Amino acid sequence: MKIAILDDYQDRVRHLDCFHILDGHDVKVFTTGAKGVVQLALRLKEFDALVLIRERTAFSRQLLGKLPNLRLISQTGKVSGHIDVAAASERGIAIVEGVGDPTAPAELTWALVMAASRKIPQYAANLRDGLWQMASINPELNTLGRVLKGRTLGIWGYGRIGRLVAGYGKAFGMDVLVWGSDASRAAAQQDGCRAADSKQALFEQADVLSLHLRLSDATRGAVTAEDLGRMKPDALIVNTSRAELVAEGALEAALRRGRPGFAALDVFDTEPLPADAPLLRMPTVLATPHLGYVEKDSYELYFRAAFQNVADFANGTPRNVLNPEVLQRG
Repeated sequence: MKIAILDDYQDRVRHLDCFHILDGHDVKVFTTGAKGVVQLALRLKEFDALVLIRERTAFSRQLLGKLPNLRLISQTGKVSGHIDVAAASERGIAIVEGVGDPTAPAELTWALVMAASRKIPQYAANLRDGLWQMASINPELNTLGRVLKGRTLGIWGYGRIGRLVAGYGKAFGMDVLVWGSDASRAAAQQDGCRAADSKQALFEQADVLSLHLRLSDATRGAVTAEDLGRMKPDALIVNTSRAELVAEGALEAALRRGRPGFAALDVFDTEPLPADAPLLRMPTVLATPHLGYVEKDSYELYFRAAFQNVADFANGTPRNVLNPEVLQRG
């Protein structure tokens, strides 16, 4: 098969131990993104199969209609709204899903909490410029970091990642407060956490608030400007899940008003994030380039499953097919 691997920004995929699974196939790795449907169609029109790195490229009905040779999309992890599954099925394109692990995104979440709370990036950057124990040259921002012990960690969404982050918070002596579905809050209480009385209470009481929701029609824009306005002036909001969970423009406006005081973000409405993005100009924001799953062990796990799904499909024994009805047509 002629296979394309998309959006490998760091050119790491072909160096993975599992890359040998694709031996014998014609494989092209793209290390840069393409802009727009026309550019993507020109780039991908010759390929039989595509391996996607999470949601880095969206496949709309329009784009799928311009890929006449495409028979297979192999997703690293699970499909999450970036592929028009109905359109793919209509065109006889099989979609196969892989596996994931919550460890890397949970650990990154905690790294952001620690770094933002102790102002580590600011101190480190200023030290390189010869400034000793200086968080900022702006006197208003040259404030002390703070410990986590005794403070309230708010978590919205108590799935696999949220549960791990809650465990980290308890290990650091934090009071863990959870909001989510009835089942999520019940599970959190069983694990020794507190269930918030309401969403409003979660935002009002949290010193650190971390979002761990799946993106869906129900959760898109679930964090409103009103929610953010309830947060403490010295609170930190952390988002390693999906930027679209927050109403468009609400976070930038809230940070300018000073509630919450700080944000640590790994996800953005537009990715890669443009260098002139307003969030990158805000000194109260710690931003990382969507690194949640970008880690050696996670890549080996994600891509081994994705490559094996391609190999199985090529061998006539497809597995983990999201839209199995397309297989009946052959």
